[in-house]
Amino acid sequence: MPTYALFSDPPLGRVGMTEKEALEKGHKILKAVRPMSKIGRAKEMGETLGFAKMIVDAETDLLLGVSILGVGGDEIINMFAAIMFSKIPCKNYRRVVLVHPTVSELMPWILDGLEPV
Repeated sequence: MPTYALFSDPPLGRVGMTEKEALEKGHKILKAVRPMSKIGRAKEMGETLGFAKMIVDAETDLLLGVSILGVGGDEIINMFAAIMFSKIPCKNYRRVVLVHPTVSELMPWILDGLEPV
């Protein structure tokens, strides 16, 4: 499971498959995207460029890939690498309450926007 960060401005963190890779491998997927401009802490910091995107296997409820382009993306991606390695279903991750106010605290809420691809 490839995990990496690009220390750009804003930073990019990625783990797992892209949407294209997941579809090419025959996965039935759900996708959720949330712009950084909708994340309170990012707005408070004046760092609203970018987005967070999650790709979920529709049959297993497991994350297949996550991309975070935006403030903290290079750090937050580590949380998703651990979730994916541990095979934690999204329904369980969605119930997690994280520290407020942080950019990462709203990552579980992105799953509310899952839509079929």
